Amino acid sequence: MERFDKEPEQGGRMCWFTALVLAVQILGLSAVIIVAVWMGHFRGGFAWQSDPAKEFNFHPVFMVIGMIFLYSDGILAYRVFRNMKKLYIKILHGMIHLGALIFSAVGLKAVFDSHNLAKNPIPNMYSLHSWMGIITVVLFGLQWLSGLTSFLFPGLSMGLKKQYMPHHVFWGIAILTMAGATALMGITEKALFMMKTFPENGSKIPVLDYSHKPPEGILMNCLGIVIVTLIALVIYIVTRPEYKREPSPDEEHIELVN
Repeated sequence: MERFDKEPEQGGRMCWFTALVLAVQILGLSAVIIVAVWMGHFRGGFAWQSDPAKEFNFHPVFMVIGMIFLYSDGILAYRVFRNMKKLYIKILHGMIHLGALIFSAVGLKAVFDSHNLAKNPIPNMYSLHSWMGIITVVLFGLQWLSGLTSFLFPGLSMGLKKQYMPHHVFWGIAILTMAGATALMGITEKALFMMKTFPENGSKIPVLDYSHKPPEGILMNCLGIVIVTLIALVIYIVTRPEYKREPSPDEEHIELVN
């Protein structure tokens, strides 16, 4: 009788879980669309090395796709695909994060190219945003490699896996939080730069009159709010014990499952 009493409660939790995951997907897609509209419509569109100023516009788009949207989805893989075989989820988790790493690498190339190939080259790695960005991507790459070697490649003992698991979970959440903070720094930094003119670089991109709440400024603010809300929901989902994937009887029993 007790088991049947718990079924409606569990069903209610899973309905709420589904709604939260759907909200994360909507927010993630919204962030990608907003940053693409911002760069494509308000900042002049996209180009590669032939136009370094427009090449920069790939940077925020690819970083949001990689370090915000795909990273979030990779973290949620163990919650969403709870009925799949664990090995398949591990592979999916790793592949999504590999995709995030690739997008991030291309995004970094775009910003370095836009500085180095400009008519009057712009210095690299001087702002807090750039420092945090490099630190975050490097930590993300190390996190991916450590997860790959610890949980996919055979040879690591169960005891070591169990010891490392809490650290892997913590750093996954910490790096996502760092990515969100870095994105907010980037939005603010870009707003400050766009309030100035750079005639020496021959830029024809319009200056932003941020204090008068133009549509572009409102769009940038909305992007920041969407990113914060997305990350908050992801952290909520992965820290709620009732949403954890329960291991099947034939799997190794690790107290803290991804």
